[in-house]
Amino acid sequence: MNTNTLHSRMHKAVFHTASLFLLLPSLALGAQDVSVTTDGANVRTGPGTDFPVYMELFQGYPLKVLETKGDWLKISDFENDSGWIYSSLVAPGTTVIVNAKQSINMRSTPDTKAQIVATVDRGVVLTKLSTQGKWVKVKHSQGTIGWIYAPLLWP
Repeated sequence: MNTNTLHSRMHKAVFHTASLFLLLPSLALGAQDVSVTTDGANVRTGPGTDFPVYMELFQGYPLKVLETKGDWLKISDFENDSGWIYSSLVAPGTTVIVNAKQSINMRSTPDTKAQIVATVDRGVVLTKLSTQGKWVKVKHSQGTIGWIYAPLLWP
């Protein structure tokens, strides 16, 4: 085998390997939590713009990806509503939503005895900052930062 043939095969192998890595993020997205990146993002009844708009979401709204079909993602929300959203309208999840039956306490430290810094209603979206055990450090859109017990949040 001459040097040119060997180089050609190596370039093809590198190209095919690089192509796989470009596909992997979209495949991995199928197992991820995502957040909507823009206000007014349409969720449709099927994977395409020919399908009716089922709901409209705001920036930061958290979703779970159930399936992918081309550039479309089948998603569900914290109330198990599902539909299809175009993949460029979401990014890896950085937000959570309060999924409790009533208002919950945001605390100054990750402890049920810690000072309450805010009360947060069901359905409020928060930015996830970090985790510690079963607690999540979050930031409210108005700037309040505190800790919430993870089972009270989705995802």
